[in-house]
Amino acid sequence: MMKSIISTENAPGAIGTYSQAVKVSNTVYLSGQIPLIPETMEVIDGGFKEQTEQVFKNLVAVCEAAGGSINDMVKVNIFMTDLSNFSTVNEIMSQYFLEPYPARAAVQVSRLPKDVEIEIDGIMEIPNVA
Repeated sequence: MMKSIISTENAPGAIGTYSQAVKVSNTVYLSGQIPLIPETMEVIDGGFKEQTEQVFKNLVAVCEAAGGSINDMVKVNIFMTDLSNFSTVNEIMSQYFLEPYPARAAVQVSRLPKDVEIEIDGIMEIPNVA
């Protein structure tokens, strides 16, 4: 198995023992993104909506660095500290994904890194280029 490490300055750098993403063949495994601003590594100001928008911007950057787009994601896992924000996630997600949408799980957790309100990871399948 040959794996490639994906890294971009357009998304927050890893704050632990992990990579932003790992590519094996055409499959890319994206690490969880939290609402950090890549340039400052600080949590974005604002509430849940602003945090969710930043997470999706970070996911876009990692997907592009891997040679794909966010619409190549086939599975998305969403971790939130309050499931009552689920409709906000749906609203923002619809601005980033075209149909058919990826498979998805959404769970409420008691706490996330840096006490943020949302984290998203996923799997992307890069289309074969003919």
